[in-house]
Amino acid sequence: MIEEKLKELGYVIHEAPKPLAAYIPATVDGKLVYTAGQLPMKDGQLQFKGKVAGEVSEEEGIKAAEMCAINCLSVIKSAVGSLDNLERIIKVTVFVASSDGFTAQPKIANGASEFLVKVFGEKGKHVRSAVGVSELPLGAPVEIEMIAKIK
Repeated sequence: MIEEKLKELGYVIHEAPKPLAAYIPATVDGKLVYTAGQLPMKDGQLQFKGKVAGEVSEEEGIKAAEMCAINCLSVIKSAVGSLDNLERIIKVTVFVASSDGFTAQPKIANGASEFLVKVFGEKGKHVRSAVGVSELPLGAPVEIEMIAKIK
């Protein structure tokens, strides 16, 4: 049902992005699945590059956060077989590569949070951290980690 909902909303969950280094994309421990940090990648290509409020606009940063959340769901699906096996989203950690003086990291993180609520409804509501950082891998503007509970 979740994947049908994603299609209705115009989203596609592609094959999980390949790790960029020596780690696994997701791991299951009991009823929880943890993702590695996911970048705004599509078809193996970084879709946005630079710092938010610098080379990347706030609107692009919000879209990048949504893409990262989609990639988190992709690696979760690869770990648990189907997104219908999720009970709820527990936690989202959002890292925003920020230009000096930029303090609207929560606004950027809303790109992921609002997407998750749109897809999962009440079960998509989660706790969250939105952290400004100086640099992210490959020059990405946003990186997201997620923890979800399995049914």
